[in-house]
Amino acid sequence: MDKLLITGGQPLAGDIRISGAKNAALPIMAATLLASGRSTIGNVPHLRDVTTMMELLGHVGADLVLDESLRIQIDASNVVGIVAPYDLVKTMRASIVVLGPLLARFGRAIVSLPGGCAIGSRPVNLHLQGLAAMGAEIHVENGYIHATAPRLRGADLMLDLVTVTGTENLMMAATLADGVTTIRNAAREPEVVDLADFLNAMGARVEGAGTDTIHIEGVPELHGAEYRILPDRIETGTYLVAVAMTGGEVRLKDTDPDLLGAVLAKLTEAGAQIETGSDWIRVCMTRGRPHPVDIHTSPYPGFPTDMQAQFTALNCIAEGSATITEAVFENRFMHVSELERMGARVKLEGNTAITSGVARLTGAPLMATDLRASASLVLAALVADGESTIDRIYHIDRGYETIEEKLSQLGARIRRVSH
Repeated sequence: MDKLLITGGQPLAGDIRISGAKNAALPIMAATLLASGRSTIGNVPHLRDVTTMMELLGHVGADLVLDESLRIQIDASNVVGIVAPYDLVKTMRASIVVLGPLLARFGRAIVSLPGGCAIGSRPVNLHLQGLAAMGAEIHVENGYIHATAPRLRGADLMLDLVTVTGTENLMMAATLADGVTTIRNAAREPEVVDLADFLNAMGARVEGAGTDTIHIEGVPELHGAEYRILPDRIETGTYLVAVAMTGGEVRLKDTDPDLLGAVLAKLTEAGAQIETGSDWIRVCMTRGRPHPVDIHTSPYPGFPTDMQAQFTALNCIAEGSATITEAVFENRFMHVSELERMGARVKLEGNTAITSGVARLTGAPLMATDLRASASLVLAALVADGESTIDRIYHIDRGYETIEEKLSQLGARIRRVSH
Protein backbone atom coordinates (compact mmCIF):
# COMPACT_ATOMS: atom_id res chain seq x y z
CA MET A 1 0.00 0.00 0.00
CA ASP A 2 1.36 3.44 -0.95
CA LYS A 3 1.94 6.34 1.40
CA LEU A 4 3.20 9.92 1.01
CA LEU A 5 6.36 11.27 2.64
CA ILE A 6 6.31 15.04 2.97
CA THR A 7 8.97 17.37 4.39
CA GLY A 8 7.41 20.74 5.11
CA GLY A 9 8.62 24.32 5.00
CA GLN A 10 8.96 24.91 1.26
CA PRO A 11 7.06 27.82 -0.35
CA LEU A 12 5.29 26.83 -3.57
CA ALA A 13 6.07 28.53 -6.87
CA GLY A 14 5.47 27.86 -10.55
CA ASP A 15 2.63 26.75 -12.85
CA ILE A 16 0.40 23.67 -12.76
CA ARG A 17 -2.43 22.42 -14.92
CA ILE A 18 -5.80 21.62 -13.34
CA SER A 19 -7.47 18.33 -14.30
CA GLY A 20 -11.02 17.69 -15.38
CA ALA A 21 -13.67 17.52 -12.68
CA LYS A 22 -14.19 14.10 -11.12
CA ASN A 23 -17.69 15.04 -9.99
CA ALA A 24 -18.64 15.88 -13.58
CA ALA A 25 -16.81 12.98 -15.23
CA LEU A 26 -18.58 10.23 -13.29
CA PRO A 27 -22.22 11.14 -14.05
CA ILE A 28 -21.34 12.05 -17.65
CA MET A 29 -19.75 8.63 -18.11
CA ALA A 30 -22.89 7.04 -16.61
CA ALA A 31 -25.06 9.10 -18.99
CA THR A 32 -23.51 7.35 -21.99
CA LEU A 33 -25.65 4.32 -21.01
CA LEU A 34 -28.71 6.26 -22.19
CA ALA A 35 -27.76 5.99 -25.86
CA SER A 36 -27.02 3.26 -28.35
CA GLY A 37 -23.88 4.70 -29.91
CA ARG A 38 -20.41 6.03 -29.18
CA SER A 39 -19.62 9.06 -27.03
CA THR A 40 -16.19 10.64 -26.66
CA ILE A 41 -15.48 12.33 -23.33
CA GLY A 42 -12.46 14.65 -23.12
CA ASN A 43 -10.49 16.13 -20.20
CA VAL A 44 -11.17 13.03 -18.11
CA PRO A 45 -9.03 12.96 -14.94
CA HIS A 46 -6.89 9.90 -14.32
CA LEU A 47 -8.34 8.87 -10.97
CA ARG A 48 -9.25 5.73 -9.10
CA ASP A 49 -12.96 6.66 -9.16
CA VAL A 50 -12.86 7.08 -12.95
CA THR A 51 -11.23 3.66 -13.27
CA THR A 52 -13.97 2.19 -11.07
CA MET A 53 -16.68 3.77 -13.25
CA MET A 54 -14.96 2.37 -16.36
CA GLU A 55 -15.00 -1.09 -14.78
CA LEU A 56 -18.68 -0.69 -13.93
CA LEU A 57 -19.60 0.38 -17.47
CA GLY A 58 -17.53 -2.48 -18.88
CA HIS A 59 -19.28 -4.90 -16.52
CA VAL A 60 -22.71 -4.08 -18.01
CA GLY A 61 -21.38 -4.46 -21.57
CA ALA A 62 -20.14 -1.04 -22.71
CA ASP A 63 -17.06 -0.92 -24.95
CA LEU A 64 -14.44 1.53 -23.69
CA VAL A 65 -11.25 2.91 -25.24
CA LEU A 66 -8.90 5.31 -23.44
CA ASP A 67 -6.50 7.27 -25.66
CA GLU A 68 -3.29 9.11 -24.84
CA SER A 69 -5.00 12.51 -24.66
CA LEU A 70 -7.16 11.43 -21.73
CA ARG A 71 -10.28 10.98 -23.84
CA ILE A 72 -12.55 8.04 -23.18
CA GLN A 73 -14.65 6.58 -25.98
CA ILE A 74 -17.68 4.77 -24.59
CA ASP A 75 -19.99 2.76 -26.85
CA ALA A 76 -23.10 1.53 -25.03
CA SER A 77 -24.67 -0.09 -28.12
CA ASN A 78 -24.11 -3.62 -26.83
CA VAL A 79 -25.00 -3.09 -23.17
CA VAL A 80 -27.03 -6.04 -21.95
CA GLY A 81 -26.36 -6.01 -18.21
CA ILE A 82 -28.56 -4.18 -15.76
CA VAL A 83 -26.72 -5.12 -12.55
CA ALA A 84 -24.23 -2.84 -10.78
CA PRO A 85 -22.58 -5.22 -8.29
CA TYR A 86 -21.54 -4.51 -4.72
CA ASP A 87 -17.85 -5.18 -5.39
CA LEU A 88 -17.69 -2.16 -7.71
CA VAL A 89 -20.24 0.12 -6.07
CA LYS A 90 -18.94 -0.27 -2.51
CA THR A 91 -15.87 1.90 -3.08
CA MET A 92 -17.64 4.82 -4.73
CA ARG A 93 -20.96 6.43 -3.84
CA ALA A 94 -21.24 8.04 -7.26
CA SER A 95 -21.91 4.60 -8.75
CA ILE A 96 -25.56 5.15 -7.84
CA VAL A 97 -25.85 7.43 -10.90
CA VAL A 98 -26.06 4.40 -13.21
CA LEU A 99 -29.50 3.63 -11.72
CA GLY A 100 -31.41 6.31 -13.64
CA PRO A 101 -29.82 5.64 -17.06
CA LEU A 102 -30.18 1.84 -16.84
CA LEU A 103 -33.79 2.06 -15.72
CA ALA A 104 -34.73 4.67 -18.34
CA ARG A 105 -33.20 2.80 -21.28
CA PHE A 106 -33.75 -0.83 -20.37
CA GLY A 107 -36.78 -0.70 -18.09
CA ARG A 108 -34.95 -2.53 -15.29
CA ALA A 109 -31.96 -1.94 -13.03
CA ILE A 110 -30.41 -3.74 -10.09
CA VAL A 111 -27.89 -1.53 -8.31
CA SER A 112 -26.09 -2.16 -5.04
CA LEU A 113 -26.58 0.37 -2.30
CA PRO A 114 -23.43 2.51 -2.48
CA GLY A 115 -20.34 2.92 -0.32
CA GLY A 116 -17.64 5.60 -0.60
CA CYS A 117 -16.35 8.13 1.92
CA ALA A 118 -17.28 7.70 5.57
CA ILE A 119 -18.48 11.28 6.00
CA GLY A 120 -21.95 10.63 7.31
CA SER A 121 -25.22 9.38 5.94
CA ARG A 122 -26.04 10.35 2.39
CA PRO A 123 -29.21 8.35 1.84
CA VAL A 124 -30.43 7.48 -1.64
CA ASN A 125 -34.08 7.64 -0.63
CA LEU A 126 -34.59 10.87 -2.59
CA HIS A 127 -33.42 9.11 -5.75
CA LEU A 128 -35.84 6.26 -5.14
CA GLN A 129 -38.79 8.49 -4.24
CA GLY A 130 -38.29 10.48 -7.42
CA LEU A 131 -38.09 7.39 -9.62
CA ALA A 132 -41.18 5.96 -7.92
CA ALA A 133 -43.07 9.18 -8.67
CA MET A 134 -42.07 8.64 -12.31
CA GLY A 135 -43.75 5.24 -12.28
CA ALA A 136 -40.97 2.89 -11.23
CA GLU A 137 -41.62 -0.08 -8.97
CA ILE A 138 -38.80 -0.20 -6.44
CA HIS A 139 -37.82 -2.48 -3.63
CA VAL A 140 -34.58 -3.02 -1.72
CA GLU A 141 -33.48 -6.58 -1.09
CA ASN A 142 -30.20 -7.99 0.24
CA GLY A 143 -28.47 -4.64 -0.15
CA TYR A 144 -29.58 -4.10 -3.76
CA ILE A 145 -32.04 -1.63 -5.28
CA HIS A 146 -34.40 -3.41 -7.70
CA ALA A 147 -36.16 -0.95 -10.02
CA THR A 148 -38.61 -1.75 -12.83
CA ALA A 149 -40.46 0.56 -15.22
CA PRO A 150 -41.38 -0.41 -18.79
CA ARG A 151 -41.40 3.33 -19.56
CA LEU A 152 -40.93 6.11 -17.06
CA ARG A 153 -43.34 9.01 -17.20
CA GLY A 154 -42.79 12.69 -16.52
CA ALA A 155 -43.56 13.98 -13.05
CA ASP A 156 -43.32 17.08 -10.87
CA LEU A 157 -40.64 16.26 -8.31
CA MET A 158 -39.93 18.28 -5.17
CA LEU A 159 -36.68 17.22 -3.49
CA ASP A 160 -36.82 17.44 0.30
CA LEU A 161 -33.10 18.18 0.42
CA VAL A 162 -30.66 19.53 -2.14
CA THR A 163 -28.88 16.47 -3.51
CA VAL A 164 -26.36 16.57 -6.34
CA THR A 165 -26.40 12.89 -7.30
CA GLY A 166 -30.16 12.76 -6.75
CA THR A 167 -30.68 15.67 -9.13
CA GLU A 168 -28.36 14.02 -11.67
CA ASN A 169 -29.98 10.59 -11.44
CA LEU A 170 -33.49 11.93 -11.87
CA MET A 171 -32.45 14.31 -14.66
CA MET A 172 -30.89 11.44 -16.62
CA ALA A 173 -33.88 9.17 -16.06
CA ALA A 174 -36.25 11.91 -17.22
CA THR A 175 -34.53 12.35 -20.60
CA LEU A 176 -36.20 9.18 -21.92
CA ALA A 177 -39.47 9.44 -19.97
CA ASP A 178 -42.88 10.11 -21.49
CA GLY A 179 -43.77 13.77 -20.99
CA VAL A 180 -42.17 16.55 -18.99
CA THR A 181 -40.37 16.20 -15.67
CA THR A 182 -39.77 19.15 -13.36
CA ILE A 183 -37.18 18.85 -10.58
CA ARG A 184 -37.69 21.47 -7.86
CA ASN A 185 -35.11 22.30 -5.17
CA ALA A 186 -32.57 20.91 -7.64
CA ALA A 187 -28.83 21.10 -6.99
CA ARG A 188 -27.22 24.08 -8.75
CA GLU A 189 -23.62 22.83 -8.85
CA PRO A 190 -21.55 23.45 -12.00
CA GLU A 191 -21.20 19.68 -12.39
CA VAL A 192 -25.00 19.40 -12.72
CA VAL A 193 -24.87 22.02 -15.49
CA ASP A 194 -22.05 20.11 -17.18
CA LEU A 195 -24.14 16.92 -17.17
CA ALA A 196 -27.15 18.79 -18.56
CA ASP A 197 -24.99 20.22 -21.36
CA PHE A 198 -23.77 16.73 -22.23
CA LEU A 199 -27.31 15.33 -22.20
CA ASN A 200 -28.41 18.11 -24.54
CA ALA A 201 -25.48 17.29 -26.82
CA MET A 202 -26.92 13.73 -26.91
CA GLY A 203 -30.28 15.09 -28.07
CA ALA A 204 -31.99 15.57 -24.71
CA ARG A 205 -34.16 18.58 -23.87
CA VAL A 206 -33.01 19.88 -20.50
CA GLU A 207 -33.61 23.47 -19.40
CA GLY A 208 -32.88 25.33 -16.17
CA ALA A 209 -29.74 23.49 -15.02
CA GLY A 210 -27.85 25.81 -12.69
CA THR A 211 -31.09 27.04 -11.11
CA ASP A 212 -33.21 25.32 -8.49
CA THR A 213 -35.83 24.26 -11.04
CA ILE A 214 -34.93 21.98 -13.96
CA HIS A 215 -37.36 21.00 -16.73
CA ILE A 216 -36.74 17.91 -18.85
CA GLU A 217 -38.89 17.05 -21.85
CA GLY A 218 -38.54 13.34 -22.57
CA VAL A 219 -37.47 12.16 -26.03
CA PRO A 220 -37.79 8.69 -27.63
CA GLU A 221 -34.03 8.12 -27.86
CA LEU A 222 -30.63 9.74 -27.47
CA HIS A 223 -27.44 9.46 -29.52
CA GLY A 224 -23.73 9.53 -28.72
CA ALA A 225 -21.92 12.85 -28.43
CA GLU A 226 -18.47 14.39 -28.10
CA TYR A 227 -17.89 16.49 -24.99
CA ARG A 228 -15.13 18.05 -22.86
CA ILE A 229 -15.52 18.00 -19.09
CA LEU A 230 -15.20 21.24 -17.12
CA PRO A 231 -12.19 21.89 -14.82
CA ASP A 232 -12.14 20.54 -11.27
CA ARG A 233 -13.00 23.44 -8.95
CA ILE A 234 -12.16 21.43 -5.81
CA GLU A 235 -8.71 20.47 -7.06
CA THR A 236 -8.23 24.12 -8.00
CA GLY A 237 -9.31 25.26 -4.54
CA THR A 238 -7.05 22.74 -2.82
CA TYR A 239 -3.93 24.00 -4.59
CA LEU A 240 -4.92 27.61 -3.97
CA VAL A 241 -5.11 26.88 -0.23
CA ALA A 242 -1.75 25.08 -0.40
CA VAL A 243 -0.14 28.28 -1.72
CA ALA A 244 -1.93 30.44 0.85
CA MET A 245 -0.57 28.20 3.62
CA THR A 246 3.00 27.73 2.38
CA GLY A 247 3.59 31.13 0.77
CA GLY A 248 4.94 31.76 -2.69
CA GLU A 249 3.24 32.39 -6.02
CA VAL A 250 1.54 29.88 -8.32
CA ARG A 251 -0.45 30.12 -11.54
CA LEU A 252 -3.14 27.47 -12.05
CA LYS A 253 -3.92 26.84 -15.72
CA ASP A 254 -6.90 25.21 -17.47
CA THR A 255 -9.29 26.15 -14.70
CA ASP A 256 -12.32 28.44 -14.39
CA PRO A 257 -12.36 31.16 -11.73
CA ASP A 258 -16.10 31.66 -12.23
CA LEU A 259 -16.68 28.31 -10.48
CA LEU A 260 -14.84 29.38 -7.32
CA GLY A 261 -16.47 32.62 -6.16
CA ALA A 262 -16.93 31.64 -2.50
CA VAL A 263 -13.47 30.06 -2.25
CA LEU A 264 -11.65 33.01 -3.85
CA ALA A 265 -13.48 35.42 -1.52
CA LYS A 266 -12.30 33.49 1.55
CA LEU A 267 -8.72 33.25 0.24
CA THR A 268 -8.67 37.02 -0.26
CA GLU A 269 -9.99 37.43 3.27
CA ALA A 270 -7.13 35.19 4.45
CA GLY A 271 -4.63 37.60 2.92
CA ALA A 272 -3.89 35.99 -0.44
CA GLN A 273 -3.57 38.13 -3.56
CA ILE A 274 -5.67 36.70 -6.38
CA GLU A 275 -5.55 37.49 -10.10
CA THR A 276 -7.76 35.74 -12.63
CA GLY A 277 -8.13 35.32 -16.38
CA SER A 278 -10.62 33.39 -18.45
CA ASP A 279 -8.92 30.04 -17.77
CA TRP A 280 -6.29 30.75 -15.10
CA ILE A 281 -5.87 31.91 -11.51
CA ARG A 282 -2.70 33.33 -9.97
CA VAL A 283 -2.35 33.29 -6.21
CA CYS A 284 0.40 35.09 -4.30
CA MET A 285 0.97 34.87 -0.55
CA THR A 286 3.99 36.72 0.76
CA ARG A 287 2.75 38.25 4.01
CA GLY A 288 3.48 35.27 6.28
CA ARG A 289 0.77 33.53 8.22
CA PRO A 290 -2.78 33.77 6.83
CA HIS A 291 -5.63 35.59 8.51
CA PRO A 292 -8.24 33.26 10.09
CA VAL A 293 -11.51 32.95 8.15
CA ASP A 294 -14.94 31.90 9.39
CA ILE A 295 -16.66 29.33 7.14
CA HIS A 296 -20.22 28.04 6.89
CA THR A 297 -20.66 25.33 4.26
CA SER A 298 -23.77 25.24 2.10
CA PRO A 299 -24.87 23.96 -1.31
CA TYR A 300 -23.62 25.81 -4.40
CA PRO A 301 -23.19 28.73 -4.86
CA GLY A 302 -22.35 28.79 -1.15
CA PHE A 303 -19.05 27.65 0.33
CA PRO A 304 -18.43 24.04 -0.77
CA THR A 305 -18.33 21.31 1.84
CA ASP A 306 -15.54 19.70 -0.23
CA MET A 307 -13.28 22.66 0.68
CA GLN A 308 -14.06 22.66 4.39
CA ALA A 309 -11.18 20.39 5.47
CA GLN A 310 -8.61 22.38 3.51
CA PHE A 311 -9.68 25.66 5.14
CA THR A 312 -9.66 23.94 8.54
CA ALA A 313 -5.97 23.20 7.91
CA LEU A 314 -5.38 26.82 6.87
CA ASN A 315 -7.05 28.13 10.03
CA CYS A 316 -4.82 25.87 12.13
CA ILE A 317 -1.80 28.02 11.21
CA ALA A 318 -3.63 31.37 10.97
CA GLU A 319 -2.98 34.35 13.25
CA GLY A 320 -6.03 34.12 15.47
CA SER A 321 -9.19 32.10 15.99
CA ALA A 322 -11.91 31.10 13.55
CA THR A 323 -15.08 29.05 13.39
CA ILE A 324 -15.98 26.54 10.70
CA THR A 325 -19.52 25.16 10.63
CA GLU A 326 -20.24 22.06 8.53
CA ALA A 327 -23.89 22.29 7.50
CA VAL A 328 -23.96 19.79 4.61
CA PHE A 329 -22.64 16.50 6.04
CA GLU A 330 -22.32 15.21 9.57
CA ASN A 331 -19.17 13.35 10.63
CA ARG A 332 -16.96 15.44 8.36
CA PHE A 333 -14.34 16.49 10.90
CA MET A 334 -12.35 13.25 11.04
CA HIS A 335 -9.25 15.13 9.91
CA VAL A 336 -9.27 17.16 13.15
CA SER A 337 -7.80 14.42 15.34
CA GLU A 338 -4.96 13.96 12.84
CA LEU A 339 -4.28 17.71 12.68
CA GLU A 340 -4.13 17.75 16.49
CA ARG A 341 -1.34 15.15 16.30
CA MET A 342 0.65 17.83 14.46
CA GLY A 343 0.07 20.38 17.20
CA ALA A 344 -3.08 22.06 15.88
CA ARG A 345 -5.51 23.51 18.44
CA VAL A 346 -9.06 22.67 17.43
CA LYS A 347 -12.17 22.40 19.56
CA LEU A 348 -15.13 20.49 18.18
CA GLU A 349 -18.66 21.44 19.23
CA GLY A 350 -21.19 19.40 17.29
CA ASN A 351 -20.91 20.38 13.65
CA THR A 352 -18.57 23.30 14.40
CA ALA A 353 -14.77 23.40 14.63
CA ILE A 354 -13.20 26.30 16.53
CA THR A 355 -9.53 26.77 15.65
CA SER A 356 -6.87 28.73 17.49
CA GLY A 357 -4.01 29.17 15.06
CA VAL A 358 -0.48 28.17 16.03
CA ALA A 359 2.77 29.44 14.57
CA ARG A 360 4.16 25.98 13.85
CA LEU A 361 2.89 22.50 13.13
CA THR A 362 5.21 19.52 13.51
CA GLY A 363 5.50 16.51 11.23
CA ALA A 364 3.80 13.30 12.33
CA PRO A 365 2.60 9.93 11.04
CA LEU A 366 -0.94 10.54 9.74
CA MET A 367 -3.87 8.45 8.53
CA ALA A 368 -6.20 9.55 5.73
CA THR A 369 -9.87 8.92 6.50
CA ASP A 370 -11.70 10.28 3.46
CA LEU A 371 -10.95 12.10 0.22
CA ARG A 372 -11.01 15.77 1.28
CA ALA A 373 -9.74 15.06 4.81
CA SER A 374 -6.66 13.46 3.28
CA ALA A 375 -6.07 16.58 1.19
CA SER A 376 -6.09 18.71 4.34
CA LEU A 377 -3.40 16.48 5.86
CA VAL A 378 -1.21 16.99 2.79
CA LEU A 379 -1.61 20.76 3.14
CA ALA A 380 -0.76 20.67 6.84
CA ALA A 381 2.30 18.50 6.15
CA LEU A 382 3.53 21.00 3.55
CA VAL A 383 3.92 23.66 6.27
CA ALA A 384 4.93 21.44 9.19
CA ASP A 385 8.42 21.26 10.67
CA GLY A 386 10.04 17.95 9.78
CA GLU A 387 8.67 14.95 7.96
CA SER A 388 5.12 13.62 7.87
CA THR A 389 3.91 10.31 6.49
CA ILE A 390 0.34 9.95 5.25
CA ASP A 391 -1.05 6.44 5.09
CA ARG A 392 -4.10 5.06 3.24
CA ILE A 393 -3.65 7.52 0.39
CA TYR A 394 -5.97 5.52 -1.85
CA HIS A 395 -8.48 8.09 -0.58
CA ILE A 396 -6.40 10.87 -2.19
CA ASP A 397 -6.08 8.92 -5.45
CA ARG A 398 -9.86 8.83 -5.71
CA GLY A 399 -10.00 12.58 -6.30
CA TYR A 400 -6.55 14.08 -7.02
CA GLU A 401 -4.60 13.25 -10.16
CA THR A 402 -0.90 12.64 -9.36
CA ILE A 403 -0.96 15.05 -6.41
CA GLU A 404 2.68 14.36 -5.53
CA GLU A 405 3.83 15.15 -9.09
CA LYS A 406 1.93 18.43 -9.26
CA LEU A 407 3.16 19.57 -5.85
CA SER A 408 6.72 18.54 -6.72
CA GLN A 409 6.51 20.76 -9.83
CA LEU A 410 5.87 23.65 -7.45
CA GLY A 411 8.88 22.86 -5.26
CA ALA A 412 7.24 20.78 -2.52
CA ARG A 413 9.31 17.99 -0.98
CA ILE A 414 6.88 15.14 -1.40
CA ARG A 415 7.21 11.60 -2.68
CA ARG A 416 5.16 8.43 -2.90
CA VAL A 417 6.57 5.23 -1.45
CA SER A 418 5.28 1.67 -1.32
CA HIS A 419 5.39 -0.39 1.83
